[in-house]
Amino acid sequence: MPVRTLTSSDRVKQKALELGFHKVGIAPVEGDAGSQEALRLQAWLAKGYGADMDWMANPKRQDIRQVMPEVRSVLCVALNYYTPHRRPEGREYGKISRYGWGRDYHRVLGKKLKALSSWLQEQGEGIQARYYADTGPVQDKVWAQRAGIGWIAKNGNLIVREFGSWVFLGEVLTNLELAPDRPHTEHCGTCTRCVEACPTGAIVQPFVVDANRCIAYHTIENRAEKLPDGIAPHLQGWIAGCDICQDVCPWNQRFAKETDCGEFQPYPGNVAPKLTELAELSDEEWDRRFQASALRRIKPQMLRRNARANQVNP
Repeated sequence: MPVRTLTSSDRVKQKALELGFHKVGIAPVEGDAGSQEALRLQAWLAKGYGADMDWMANPKRQDIRQVMPEVRSVLCVALNYYTPHRRPEGREYGKISRYGWGRDYHRVLGKKLKALSSWLQEQGEGIQARYYADTGPVQDKVWAQRAGIGWIAKNGNLIVREFGSWVFLGEVLTNLELAPDRPHTEHCGTCTRCVEACPTGAIVQPFVVDANRCIAYHTIENRAEKLPDGIAPHLQGWIAGCDICQDVCPWNQRFAKETDCGEFQPYPGNVAPKLTELAELSDEEWDRRFQASALRRIKPQMLRRNARANQVNP
């Protein structure tokens, strides 16, 4: 049963901002629970664009009520992680995506979401709240757009007017009926800079990304001993993720702001790692160097593979 409480949507949003989130919005869980987006996801999967990311086919991702049957509202949040550091130009350096420069965002986002969920449950008897920090079968960008936080861009990222796409997204699912925000409209216009800039043609058409061609997918998720021949020659120095389509985005160039979250400031060596060091990185050094880092998803043998591929294809 849905729960009503004296806690207003404005008070919930105020609490989220007090906890350090930079954007917050509310989306209602209506009858379709996002069926149009589910159909798009099904079509994307049917074309094989998910590569080996089998978790994307989890049926719960297509109907949020399978994640939480009692859900009536989705409280969506965004956390700006941008820092203004610049990578050096030399080919001897590897490139790490900005999202992985500092502390693991799952920990930072999760801590704040846990506090928000606990506070929400304290507001009345029977209130349920379940949170996700890129940790569950939730289409976070879809719900963020429905909650008015931003819009899904042609490169598949969510763009927020105030920060560009340099944001982490999270959700709190609740059985509270909260006043919703208006869904955000799309503001990419006729711009195709991200499409044109991708060296592997991963953005096969506006708003559709083929993971099989994506540098970020291959450097982070591909566990194979060798990178595909269609990817390795086009890495352009990337060894952990890829920010090319974000770097060229006019919204990012105009509206990126340095985060006030100190935990996202870069760890030593993450802005300008040497390919020679990464190519011979020991498992022990990997464990020491990437503690409390989202980059731990990229296993040491993968980092060595990515670095060596860049050395062979400068």
